[in-house]
Amino acid sequence: MKETKIIRITTVPISLEKLLENQAKYFKNYFNIIIVSSQKEKLVEIGKQQGVNVFFIPFTRKITPIKDIIATYKLYRYLVKEKPTIVHTQTPKAGIVGMLASFLARTPIRMHTVGGLPLMESKGLKRILLNYVEIFTYALATNVYSNSFGLLKFIIDNNFCKKNKIKVLCNGSSNGIDLGFFDPLKIKATKKNHLISYLGIKNKDFIFLYVGRLVRDKGINELVYAFKRLLFKNKKFKLLLVGNFENELDPLKKDVIDEINSNPNILFVGYQKDIRPYLAISNCFVFPSYREGLPNVVLQAGAMNLPCIVSNINGCNEIIKNRVNGILISKKDVGELKKAMLKIFRDDDLRNKLSKNSRQIILKNFDQKTIWESLRNEYKILSNV
Repeated sequence: MKETKIIRITTVPISLEKLLENQAKYFKNYFNIIIVSSQKEKLVEIGKQQGVNVFFIPFTRKITPIKDIIATYKLYRYLVKEKPTIVHTQTPKAGIVGMLASFLARTPIRMHTVGGLPLMESKGLKRILLNYVEIFTYALATNVYSNSFGLLKFIIDNNFCKKNKIKVLCNGSSNGIDLGFFDPLKIKATKKNHLISYLGIKNKDFIFLYVGRLVRDKGINELVYAFKRLLFKNKKFKLLLVGNFENELDPLKKDVIDEINSNPNILFVGYQKDIRPYLAISNCFVFPSYREGLPNVVLQAGAMNLPCIVSNINGCNEIIKNRVNGILISKKDVGELKKAMLKIFRDDDLRNKLSKNSRQIILKNFDQKTIWESLRNEYKILSNV
């Protein structure tokens, strides 16, 4: 079985580290796994951590035609040399480059997983271009996978892919959730107390947490505006932001950046490798994104018993059931977001009910072992091993 060579490709290595965390380490026990991505030093580090070989390709996340052609050629040459049975891509740029290169290299099984579509928030010529990129990517693939049922419907409704070529494995999710790792009982009180002290959080403070990229299409502008209004009601609120800005790709409004940097009730801590302590000290997770596949971070928050406020969009509304384990809100609606945050704070009974249900729902639907086994079985069937 190990003779089956599988090459996994993502645009940037952080996707291998977080979005597909530890997958390569698991699958190397059954197949010959190679991971391909950009950012050479980080890629090599992840390869060592997961015990697999790596290959560097200079992908960019922006639309860069010349660089993309060079990346496609380099990947094509590598695939011709390696002769993998399966090439499996995830993330948009890795998808189009990886599917084209593997098609030209005559790789027999070309799998692409869709985990979110930037085109959902694009307009005009950019939207038209991105539509054709998706159509072309799926046409080159032999098998397409959506990581949520809502995204699957969107792809089929927009005629991006034939219905018999695309499916969802299990209940969706690219990686599921490691419930042994994301367990509130694993975070010691001393660690929580140290973090609370370090951040200057007081006993009666109520912590709203966001984890992810600090960009426009994650709803950060609306989150900061809603939080600013909340402070008129109660100065004990804190907004904890875990993640990095991406000013080149999808910048926030200047007044929002200024507010984050100057408001003493907004605690910006940047990217954190282990987000569990931040989840453990928080009272509510807020994720007002405009578009998603099936977001890992909402699974992680739920596994840590946090009630969640999320946008009523595909993916998010497959994890969160309104007033069962969280609250669903309309995207881009500052007033509705503020109202939901206030409701979570004021209604102890509702908050406790949502918290109590959170982990059980994740356990039932998104256990990592089940999702990994489903993908392993897919690899076995497609490669006839």
